[in-house]
Amino acid sequence: MGYILGRRRALENVEPASELQAGWQEPSEEEIRKRAYELYLERLQACGGELDDWLQAEAELFLRRNDG
Repeated sequence: MGYILGRRRALENVEPASELQAGWQEPSEEEIRKRAYELYLERLQACGGELDDWLQAEAELFLRRNDG
């Protein structure tokens, strides 16, 4: 998946900041880094895909914080 397409898919379901719940905090870089590494391990350390892992981790954490 290309960078632009991955970024678009990652953020397409994120609500605008004005609609976020009070007290919501965006995930830290460390949280995204940790989740991206988990995704890397799930891929069985296959070559490539680091950017895709980062974008997926970022999107999951943003959505998780937005939903919960």
